[in-house]
Amino acid sequence: MENLSLYNKLSSLPDQMKLEVVDFIDFLITKAKKDKKAVDKLQPKFGSGKGMFIIGPDFDEPLEDFKDYM
Repeated sequence: MENLSLYNKLSSLPDQMKLEVVDFIDFLITKAKKDKKAVDKLQPKFGSGKGMFIIGPDFDEPLEDFKDYM
């Protein structure tokens, strides 16, 4: 929607409804900022998974399933 058509519609409203539109626009701006922060929080940070996985001491040992091929 073009800005001019929004302006024309807004200017045709009574003053009380214009105030409601301003409040709604403020609400939308606040909501957009919160949504942006939520997306930023979803980004993983380096080292955030530390301690979640444990590698056994025999990790580098050959697997028994492949003994026939070695």
